Amino acid sequence: MTTAAETFDTLPGRHVPLKKRLRRAERRKKLLFGALIVPLAIFVLLSFVVPIGSLLGLSVDNPEVHDNLPDTAALLADWQPAAGLPDDATFAALARELTAAKGESGLAAIARRLNREQAGYRSLVMKTARALPLADATPPREGLVAIDGRWGETAVWQALQRAGSSTTAFYLLAAVDLTTDENGDIARAPAEEAIYLDVLARTFLMSLVVTGLCLVLGFPLAYLMVSLPVRHSNLLMILVLLPFWTSVLVRVAAWIVLLQNEGLVNQLLMALGLTDAPVQLLFNNVGVYVAMTHILLPFMVLPLYSVMKGISPVYLRAAVSLGCPPFKSFWKVYFPQTLPGIGAGSLLVFIMSMGYYITPALLGGPKEQMISYFIAFYTNQTINWGMAAALSAVLLAATLALYGIYARYLGPTRAGQAKSR
Repeated sequence: MTTAAETFDTLPGRHVPLKKRLRRAERRKKLLFGALIVPLAIFVLLSFVVPIGSLLGLSVDNPEVHDNLPDTAALLADWQPAAGLPDDATFAALARELTAAKGESGLAAIARRLNREQAGYRSLVMKTARALPLADATPPREGLVAIDGRWGETAVWQALQRAGSSTTAFYLLAAVDLTTDENGDIARAPAEEAIYLDVLARTFLMSLVVTGLCLVLGFPLAYLMVSLPVRHSNLLMILVLLPFWTSVLVRVAAWIVLLQNEGLVNQLLMALGLTDAPVQLLFNNVGVYVAMTHILLPFMVLPLYSVMKGISPVYLRAAVSLGCPPFKSFWKVYFPQTLPGIGAGSLLVFIMSMGYYITPALLGGPKEQMISYFIAFYTNQTINWGMAAALSAVLLAATLALYGIYARYLGPTRAGQAKSR
């Protein structure tokens, strides 16, 4: 049965019903919003998502042996170490491909990749390549073993087999102090190589300390900015934003001048009689904490200020007028409403602290270097992109996990649920 609205819509010369016009208007509005968002989405995709995805892909990329020794890698794919050494065809393929790689960049890549599996294999590859090609009458197996006896050991061929796949979990495992044993099972890395979990724990601890210091200093400052008249509050806001106009490197250099043994801070301490000799404030955690807190403090103050600005002072006055002591009124009435700002500021400062590199590198000692230092080390010095990408993946995973915890317990949705209760 046709409804009156449908009949009204189909009659010639009649206007479209209001409900349908509203749906069309809403559809046009969504299309307009989508058209405005598409350029920004493309920019974010090309500028952030694609580069980050490409970098993370390097953590499992394993092209050195796979691309430069394709025949050897293919023959070793089905080889079982329990059956003994590979067959003669595998020895012949290795000798042929190493001979072809002489003088090419691929040979260095092969040697470098195998050396990550086991120290000393770089010299093995280079020594073998220099001695190739073999004489025509020399069998490849005997010829390679004669060049270096390690070619007669299954451990070398197992390392070559592990490195021959196009993808690998080697770097990701190494980033969390794990490795694979001779049977291919995951095992703990040797104690002298297991450093990254300690570095990650140090990164978390230092970031947590800096976040706590920023919160202790930023909360009273944000509360003061909200409580003061607008004229004085704006002046404080300018002072909070003023460091953004100076380079981070310049600020770190300024702290080096201030905290050195002959710097202003030590001179002041000795002038006040607090110390008899200069205090070591550089190249330890003191200098790192001071500089990072100074740099990151505005990122704590601004979220706190934005949340506190929206809290009506009427609630606090009402609690006091009803007989609640001032401090208890602040703690029970005002403070819970600032939790979204505390969560947002703490999350922002903590995440930025985890990725800091310049400040610990210039003001800290070896024990204060965070995970970003090792990412830069593998990127700029050893050119080990796989390890740098794996450490970046671990750092990104920790950041996403932290953000998930924030969204679950302190995010806007959680805050709204708390207010509704």
